[in-house]
Amino acid sequence: MSYDRAITVFSPDGHLFQVEYAQEAVKKGSTAVGVRGKNVVVLGVEKKTVAKLQDDRTVRKICALDDNVFMAFAGLTADARIVVNRARVECQSHRLTVEDPVTVEYITRFISSIKQRYTQSNGRRPFGISSLIVGFDFDGTPHLYQTDPSGTYHAWKANAIGRSAKTVREFLEKNYKEEHMESDTDTIKLAIRALLEVVQSGGKNIELAIMKRDESMKILVQEEIEEYVTAIEKEKEEAEKQKKKT
Repeated sequence: MSYDRAITVFSPDGHLFQVEYAQEAVKKGSTAVGVRGKNVVVLGVEKKTVAKLQDDRTVRKICALDDNVFMAFAGLTADARIVVNRARVECQSHRLTVEDPVTVEYITRFISSIKQRYTQSNGRRPFGISSLIVGFDFDGTPHLYQTDPSGTYHAWKANAIGRSAKTVREFLEKNYKEEHMESDTDTIKLAIRALLEVVQSGGKNIELAIMKRDESMKILVQEEIEEYVTAIEKEKEEAEKQKKKT
């Protein structure tokens, strides 16, 4: 049965086949990493090589939903475009209605509700994307949420989705230390180090976005990412030298 068939079918043990097909699409997508620090939130995405004549600005896996919220996704880009557009309209509608920006949990719940509705009726199939949603609430609290094609969502300190997500998540579990998240630089480095576990060609194939408290989202240019990668490599070399001495 192909993923594109929009007929609701359950397996004998109660699994919804369409959701499982959507999850398979996510596993083939680019790896994305999210890390929540004390004063900064970071999203990093594996940037696949584009054709020589293609403008790489049109290949984005990180999208701003509002001034205080942004999202990275893994899976089908066309599906993500629909979800992102709906989320942006909801963000603006919320501002117009209550005169405040959305909270990160509110827009995460909205996106999850859209995804869930597409799992329970004929003629439609689930969205083939998982997403990492990060940002700050109006009180300055940082948040990181993850949603999957079934419509469930959870809050995280650090997480990964897409290809090799399990490998990256295991790295984050070993290396995430609460006391290091006090530093914006350490938080950014952790996200890059996690991506370098699966990205072979270094910083040139990494897209990174950061948001600090009371500041707007910033997508780092290639030179800035390379500076972090160089610093990480130096730290590794120094750590190896210390091991040899001991």
